[in-house]
Amino acid sequence: MTPQPNPQAGAAVKAADRAHVFHSWSAQDLIDPLAVAGAEGSYFWDYDGRRYLDFTSGLVFTNIGYQHPKVVAAIQEQAARMTTFAPAFAVEARSEAARLIAERTPGDLDKIFFTNGGADAIEHAVRMARLHTGRPKVLSAYRSYHGGTQQAINITGDPRRWASDGAAAGVVHFWAPFLYRSRFYAETEEQETARALEHLETTIAFEGPGTVAAIVLETVPGTAGIMVPPAGYLAGVREICDRHGIVFVLDEVMAGFGRTGEWFAADLFGVVPDLMTFAKGVNSGYVPLGGVAISERIAETFARRPYPGGLTYSGHPLACAAAVATINVMAEEGVVENAKRLGADVVGPALASLAERHPSVGEVRGTGMFWALDLVKNRETREPLVPYNAAGEANAPMAAFTAAAKQQGLWPFVNMNRTHVVPPCNVTEAELKEGFAALDAALGVADEYTA
Repeated sequence: MTPQPNPQAGAAVKAADRAHVFHSWSAQDLIDPLAVAGAEGSYFWDYDGRRYLDFTSGLVFTNIGYQHPKVVAAIQEQAARMTTFAPAFAVEARSEAARLIAERTPGDLDKIFFTNGGADAIEHAVRMARLHTGRPKVLSAYRSYHGGTQQAINITGDPRRWASDGAAAGVVHFWAPFLYRSRFYAETEEQETARALEHLETTIAFEGPGTVAAIVLETVPGTAGIMVPPAGYLAGVREICDRHGIVFVLDEVMAGFGRTGEWFAADLFGVVPDLMTFAKGVNSGYVPLGGVAISERIAETFARRPYPGGLTYSGHPLACAAAVATINVMAEEGVVENAKRLGADVVGPALASLAERHPSVGEVRGTGMFWALDLVKNRETREPLVPYNAAGEANAPMAAFTAAAKQQGLWPFVNMNRTHVVPPCNVTEAELKEGFAALDAALGVADEYTA
């Protein structure tokens, strides 16, 4: 679709937004949201007719891009047949979505509890774990994000937690492996894995194994920096959980549904959790939907005992119809395979080439359509391009990089000292080439801040 400029309409949209919309994670008077006129495939555009290649996939959810005609049609057909219905009934769209999801989850994660998104999926997974074990504590990693609701934000391990952390949520944080910025003075992945597992064991020992209900991990951490765990780590966590009777929860809200080149990132590591959360890519974000995939062992806890939780819109027919269509589109069009192939053959090599040319790139890491560039002032010392949780003038280098990318027609996903490369999983090679050219130019601006 060719964008048609309409600045007057854009001004009206912007005025209404500024007058009435309260934006998340923002100081309201300091933001200037772009008024978006439309989106299609891997692109969106503003009311001035300027088009952007979306390297954020919305918020890492449009795994099949914007406005896929088959998913739009499925939503329209479901709306004409049954717009909504209460969750206590068996509804075709809900049943079929659950079946298709269960077919793709690893191991025996065959029961699906639907939520409205990823944060409430985490809330319910933790509730299930506590009720199943009768224990109060939850362990989660620093450098993680699990959602903005009260329990989920406390489980989160990045600065977004701080303002809401009253130290009363029963959450204990620990260090997960990340060799590039190792907390364990490791020099190899093998050392990082062994020391991270030892650290987790020690944390559990000092907290009391009999008090820990669950360990919650993003299979591949997303906004924290797309840190693919080293070989053996998740299997080691699985073994620790089994030994201590702890429920192992994997958060696949970002990593799931093709993002890593597999239906679920757990498949990369041959690990089956007890509970797994999902959202975002399950229906490409077209209608809000999330959920918890539940193992037989956990489901049995509630076979004769009511589960004390639910949502009015659990398994909403419109959302589930979108999920059915999205999963079928992904299967028919080879979207997961496309993400895997392009990640290995195109994205990885292209980003490695950019790293060779730009001193601001300290490390490239990722898999599938899930990549991050760690930006630094100095490659030798690995000093970040901006300080941890930088704001204002301290964040000027990242702000300049972001502005340069947008000037080139690329909408980047930036967080702290990182830029993420997370386009739709059905992105084309031509679109990637366009994006990498824009990224190349923007990194030239970041280079100006290096030592």
